[in-house]
Amino acid sequence: MTQHDPVQKARADLTAGINKLFAASAMSASGHGNISVRIPGHDDRLLVNAGELLRPWPADDLRVAAPALRTVNDHVVVVGLDGTVHEGTPSPSVAAILKMHIGVYQARPDVNAVIHTHSPYATSYALAGVSLPARYEALLVHGQPVDIPVAPWAPRGTEEAVRSIAETFAAHPRTYAILLGNHGLLVAGDSARHAASLVVAIEEAAVSSIGAEPLGGPAPFPDHVHDLDLRLRFEEPTA
Repeated sequence: MTQHDPVQKARADLTAGINKLFAASAMSASGHGNISVRIPGHDDRLLVNAGELLRPWPADDLRVAAPALRTVNDHVVVVGLDGTVHEGTPSPSVAAILKMHIGVYQARPDVNAVIHTHSPYATSYALAGVSLPARYEALLVHGQPVDIPVAPWAPRGTEEAVRSIAETFAAHPRTYAILLGNHGLLVAGDSARHAASLVVAIEEAAVSSIGAEPLGGPAPFPDHVHDLDLRLRFEEPTA
């Protein structure tokens, strides 16, 4: 398997995203979460973590074997945008949320990664049903210039839940992230690294916004912020 193998590239991005979340302590203690990325050159296929919970992964532990799109071990699965599992076996929990990830890619064909977490402070906003204000500069730096909206709750994995997520993204075309009412956080990105960086920025924003409340709440940016492009765009590694 070469460094140009598409599944290896997707697996490396997936691993980098997962490890960034844990390094920044942006995950809940349970490790509940799931992550997916498009497989380069196969826009209709996703690589998704297969297990119930996320844990840090060794960066060099690819464990991907031979032919075609490659056979993967039980750490990851290859899934089509039609919901067909092509390689691997998802856990029951992951199988239940595949439609949620697929729904995001269908609603936002421009994104290449999706991460769902129960990051504690961001989830506080989701439980309250309150949008998280984009008043923390790191959100702008990672491409989130607008408040993070709330998608109304629906039972996880149901068509109603998928529709709620897709409709919220459609109603807020500039957002990369939405809060899942009574549930958690869902973030899309240009890559898993980008999505993970945004998850971290969102959790920091939630912590700081809650901390700012006794001081009068987070102050809005001046109006001219809308004329600025503050986003940092990092070149993704090719290997």
